[in-house]
Amino acid sequence: MADPEREARKEIDAALALAGWVVQDAQAANLAAAQGVAIREFPLTTPYGFADYLLFVNGVAVGVIEAKKVGETLTGVEVQSEKYSVGLPLTIPSPVRPLPFLYQSTGVETRFTNGLDPDPRSRPVFHFHRPGTLAMWIAVDATTPTTVAGLKVAEAPGGYIANPTFLANMRSMPELTQGKLWSVQVKAVENLEQSLREGRPRALIQMATGSGKTFTAITSIYRLIKFGRALKVLFLVDRRNLGQQALKEFQRYVTPDDGRKFTELYNVQLMTSNRIDPVANVCITTIQRLFSMLKGDEELNAELEEGSLFDTGAGLIKAPVEVSYNPNIPIETFDIIFTDECHRSIYNLWRQVLEYFDAYIIGLTATPSKQTVAFFNQNLVMEYNHQQAVADGVNVDFQIYRIRTQITEQGAKLEAGVIVDKRDRQTRRVRWEELDEDVAYTGTELDRAVVAKDQIRTVIRTFRDKVCTEIFPGRTEVPKTLIYAKDDSHADDIVQIVREEFGKGNAFAEKITYRTGTVRVVEKKAGPDGKEYEEVYYKSAAGLTPEQLLASFRNSYNPRIVVTVDMIATGTDVQPLEIVMFMRSVKSRNYFEQMVGRGVRVIEPTDLQAVTPDAATKTHFVLVDCVGIEPEALVDTKPLEREPTVAFEKLLQAVAFGSTDADYLSSLASRLARLDRQLAPSDRRMLQETAGGTPLRDIVAGIVEALDPDRQRELARASAGLAPDAEPPDDQVMAAARQLLKDA
Repeated sequence: MADPEREARKEIDAALALAGWVVQDAQAANLAAAQGVAIREFPLTTPYGFADYLLFVNGVAVGVIEAKKVGETLTGVEVQSEKYSVGLPLTIPSPVRPLPFLYQSTGVETRFTNGLDPDPRSRPVFHFHRPGTLAMWIAVDATTPTTVAGLKVAEAPGGYIANPTFLANMRSMPELTQGKLWSVQVKAVENLEQSLREGRPRALIQMATGSGKTFTAITSIYRLIKFGRALKVLFLVDRRNLGQQALKEFQRYVTPDDGRKFTELYNVQLMTSNRIDPVANVCITTIQRLFSMLKGDEELNAELEEGSLFDTGAGLIKAPVEVSYNPNIPIETFDIIFTDECHRSIYNLWRQVLEYFDAYIIGLTATPSKQTVAFFNQNLVMEYNHQQAVADGVNVDFQIYRIRTQITEQGAKLEAGVIVDKRDRQTRRVRWEELDEDVAYTGTELDRAVVAKDQIRTVIRTFRDKVCTEIFPGRTEVPKTLIYAKDDSHADDIVQIVREEFGKGNAFAEKITYRTGTVRVVEKKAGPDGKEYEEVYYKSAAGLTPEQLLASFRNSYNPRIVVTVDMIATGTDVQPLEIVMFMRSVKSRNYFEQMVGRGVRVIEPTDLQAVTPDAATKTHFVLVDCVGIEPEALVDTKPLEREPTVAFEKLLQAVAFGSTDADYLSSLASRLARLDRQLAPSDRRMLQETAGGTPLRDIVAGIVEALDPDRQRELARASAGLAPDAEPPDDQVMAAARQLLKDA
């Protein structure tokens, strides 16, 4: 029977070799054989016995590996590794004593402790670090005129001094220069840095859509590179167009303490090939491309970066991916990983791609799921919801307008003998056929199993008649409208009917999906290393890519109406958007909230009027529900406006007479937030004086805070003298709620 520990050592030997180490026996040691040499069974001083592996870098001892059989737990073995590091003979040169780099490994599982960190703590690693990495973490010998942390190398014990680690740098970060940051962004950056100072490996930032998550992330990245000395940061997105949008954010970002743009100070690479630019400080890529690189693929078909990995059922990956060590992309390639819009399947199907790297992982999302919070070890460093964002003027609120048809509600039946057209879903080719039996269908099967164009036409015609009378009364121009369709074929039908019913041309309504056009373009480009690769994308018949059509929707008068499936569902910024219309059902709460989030963006009045001339200001947006959105889908992002049919005067009157009805107060907060966007500065000052010096925005914020169940429970606990984690009785919570609402 094989010795389990011997089998483990075979795996360790192979892993060390892949990471660039030369593995030798103590009796035949040659430290000049390579930069990194791992000596098996190295004899230590009495009573420490033998080190399973003693690691040498540039001829000096830097660490040990404690080998254990497969299946044995490694937590607790760190103490044994530390004893081995202390037992190093005095005749063996070492830059730091005790030895700083301690590994415990079974060949399947490996843990690592960096003794140079303040309060060293072991952590799981996917593989061993390369010798050059350990050499970089320890400064060179006294012959090199280097100063580290204010101390000359020559003055250090033994002629060496350890470079300060990232964690050590985090504990000496200068105060944040706030510049143009909103208060919520300041809090997010400061909370994240506190989490990193504590050595927490993962942190989650939840900020409402439109509240500047990317800007916040770039602020953090700038500080982590400049002051934390992070060498390489990975910014992960799940679609190529979101990567392009992120690159523009980096290019626009002006550093608050330096005044120059981020890209003038640091190199940012938007990866369009499977090659990491060695001089890039920030790499932006999709999880698809990163997985392809780890697999060792020469290139990735760019089409595979176009589809969202969100849980729409469209993802190509159906089972969790498995990753093997790639010597060309060592685990220490990135110091920090930011995952943008991280509520997706990235944390189950793709999590091993993230966990491959020995890096801190920071999540950014507006809608975290329970699985997301669990992945980040429940370390939610920032929580900022839609209602708070409306109160702060960061988001606009929304109303719901419903358009329902009998077919949508109840379905229908096609009777036998009727001649119907059968359409091929892939080619859209139509043939006519007589039904030989009745076919019943439900509302959910519409536009998938059965296409009822009259039903689509009824919805669009109703929208046409109501958009400038009930949805946005008094308007003459159709507000910028985004319609969500079920699939590409459904989107095509909607676009054609919209153009017909509104009596407009092609420019008025456009489809923007991953296959917007039928023209496939293959363009040859050069990668960072000079190697040529092919980039594949699609153009419309007019020669526009989906990204160019999206830019027109954002910045030009036309198109007024855009139909999409999921390309504009997450992360994409369209500030002038005032109507979000659902002609497809959505089962995922997170996905629904991301789709709704496209409408919350604020915009300056002049910028809005540039694309919608008859709009004074964007005070809110309207969600047009044509399919019966399930109420539970609105669990997180609830509109502040809960009584849209009650006049503003009636709301004020109810409050004046002492009402603390939650729905009335929530609606009042929504109306006041809208009013704040419409007031001239002189009117705003007069209103503030009338309110005893309190700005209108602070009044709104106070109402929203009073409506927060967490705040109500906090007050109830304090009033009853309960512990912070105790659950107060319901009657005390209700009493606290009434008091908060009355004060607000």
